[in-house]
Amino acid sequence: MISVVLPCFNAEEGLARCLQSLLDQSWRDFELVAVNDGSSDATLDVLRAFAGRDGRVRVFDRPHGGVVQAMNFGLEQCRGEYVARMDADDVCLPDRLALQKAHLDRHPHIGLVGGRVRFGGDPEAGRGYKAYVDWTNTLVAEEDIRLHRFVESPLANPSVMFRKELVSRHGAFYDGPFPEDYEFLLRWMDAGVRMDKVPEDVLVWNDPPTRLTRNDPRYDPDAFHRVKSGYLAAWLRARGVERVSVVGGGRVTRRRALMLQDHGVDIERWLEVDPDKIGQTASGRPVCSWHDLGAPDGEFLLSYVGNRGAGARIARELAERGWRMGTHFLLAA
Repeated sequence: MISVVLPCFNAEEGLARCLQSLLDQSWRDFELVAVNDGSSDATLDVLRAFAGRDGRVRVFDRPHGGVVQAMNFGLEQCRGEYVARMDADDVCLPDRLALQKAHLDRHPHIGLVGGRVRFGGDPEAGRGYKAYVDWTNTLVAEEDIRLHRFVESPLANPSVMFRKELVSRHGAFYDGPFPEDYEFLLRWMDAGVRMDKVPEDVLVWNDPPTRLTRNDPRYDPDAFHRVKSGYLAAWLRARGVERVSVVGGGRVTRRRALMLQDHGVDIERWLEVDPDKIGQTASGRPVCSWHDLGAPDGEFLLSYVGNRGAGARIARELAERGWRMGTHFLLAA
């Protein structure tokens, strides 16, 4: 059986659409564990109305404690072998549960599976979010997800399904000054959990103005960089890398890259394209020319250039010079 965990807080506006999309799934053998996180609107009424119509809906009402507490409480109530995440403002496509369950059944080495998602919102007003959605949809294979996990979260959190047994081994969602969904994925991958996606669309990922990633400081860019710097440093140390060179030398890049020092990884130099910066010193390290970089020679590179499309361009240029992602360099922004 599949357990779908749905934390809800003041979600009445889109909740009925979300719930109906779950009850309309082609895979019927599931339970919906819906946790009302102390909502002050009609969220609880909507949940109870759906529970009265369908016995698969189990409703739990708790004082407000935040999404992490609600999610972890829901996990404790799950009775299924597989757990699917869901957010109250998103919509599942009809075959989502069937596709992901079949994938986990066929691939016992995979611990967590996601899927492609559709952007739900104004593509003009939400250009940045849509660009991120488009980027995640390029990452389907396990290797691509593994190698790009330090750029941004490679999976849409409400699109994932995982084996419940892994929670007892690697922990549930952690609460802290960081994006809990990204930390969860990084921690599980660091522990060796293998992840991929089904190649089909499984979810409409909506972009309402109340979305937490728009309003909560735990989801600001520096919070993402702080949490991933520890896991990135651990990845580097496991491969014997204690010093790196960083592509990009701007003030924001330096601030984020220097977070690695707190985890025992030093920065040797900055690689820049701006001729006015080359030859200078920044944060005590020399600024060198990106254009003078040759074939790999024992140096490990991290790219912190965050402009959309820049990472792919840098990866292509490095590949042309003989650098291999995961062996000689990684993208970190």
